[in-house]
Amino acid sequence: MITVLAFLFVLGVLIFVHELGHFLVARFYGVRVLTFSLGFGPKLLKVRRGATEYCISAIPLGGYVKLAGETVQDQRTGEPDEFLSKSKWIRFQVYLAGPVMNLGLALVVVAVVLYSGADVPLFQSSPPVVGTVEAASAAEAAGIKTGDRIVSVERKKVETWDELSLEYLPKANQELEVGIIRDGNLIKLNVTPRPTGRYEIGDLGIGPVLRPQFSQVNPGGPADRAGIKRGDVVVGLDGKRGVPRDQIIERIRNSPGKPVPLTIERNGEEQDVTIVPDSDAGTGIIRVLLSYYELKRVDPTILQAIKLSAKQNWDNTVLIGRTLVGLITRETPVRQLMGPIAIAELSGNAAELGWIELLNLMAMISLNLGLLNLMPVPVLDGGQIAILAWEGLIRRDLSVRAKERILLAGAALIVLLMVTVIYNDITRLMR
Repeated sequence: MITVLAFLFVLGVLIFVHELGHFLVARFYGVRVLTFSLGFGPKLLKVRRGATEYCISAIPLGGYVKLAGETVQDQRTGEPDEFLSKSKWIRFQVYLAGPVMNLGLALVVVAVVLYSGADVPLFQSSPPVVGTVEAASAAEAAGIKTGDRIVSVERKKVETWDELSLEYLPKANQELEVGIIRDGNLIKLNVTPRPTGRYEIGDLGIGPVLRPQFSQVNPGGPADRAGIKRGDVVVGLDGKRGVPRDQIIERIRNSPGKPVPLTIERNGEEQDVTIVPDSDAGTGIIRVLLSYYELKRVDPTILQAIKLSAKQNWDNTVLIGRTLVGLITRETPVRQLMGPIAIAELSGNAAELGWIELLNLMAMISLNLGLLNLMPVPVLDGGQIAILAWEGLIRRDLSVRAKERILLAGAALIVLLMVTVIYNDITRLMR
């Protein structure tokens, strides 16, 4: 039920915002709007206000705004409030408004999420120094070792773990040349990310250098009494450095009433502390939350949030563009395309994690929707804009027959795409 409700919420908002863009600009220029529909097919609910019928239809996979005199096949009277009675410049703005609203929604939602503040993993913006290499992984087979600093993928420079992930996640089963700094020397290795999960995301089998951090310290508990503070990073246990979180927790649980010597880092300075865990049914507890990795708190101002949102959406736009190019060049597997079933599943998973994750997903889908609608594919807004641009260039309108053929080709392409993504969704469910 959560999956269905989350999916309907995300899709409903995106469709409403998109169609609202067309509606508002059309009304601004005096175009008569006949129908504003969320969904396709039979109308489940409808109400009329003035000349416009507002309705919710049975198939929630899209929506539409029907304008008076929108196509040459419509009955036209030549009245000034008909769509085709307006100039090409006005029609261009009406077509453009839907995608622009989706792009604007992505910008606003991400800014709101960022402005609310969050604890984000520090390693994501840190240099990609390999901290772990999984046994029998693609990285191990290629010869990547702990301590290696990855500097490039396919001759493209990478400076953070986020940048590195963008280079290999969409390229499962593709051999990649990876540049590595090892002992001060540049080494080039070939590694082939292995597909993992339902969406066959590329995986190298490496991880960053992770240092456990105290993300919460309960007042009056053993850790608090020992002087531990929120944000302290564990760099050593029993004199041994680089001990992972699970081993630290196991040592504490096995030491009720016994001293546990830790080396922590606070504000860049190391210090030794000793914690004596309380006993709870024979198990040692120190009443803290210990994160697997270091976190940094981000609390931007509203202007900083907008700036960060613009950068994040631009980075995602570049990624989407590279994915589309990769589909054409076959670098990106078609199997990674997702349809409505996959989006519903992602919506449900995000909803279970909370509003922040759901809004982040909504922003990403809204950005995709806006950009894809700008593509020059007939039946999409971008296709209509391309036809208007071509007519403006040749200084005459295309014939009705020519437009019908163009729209038919566009519709066939969209149907092929829908069949592909739904097939991908179904095959994932069957695994």
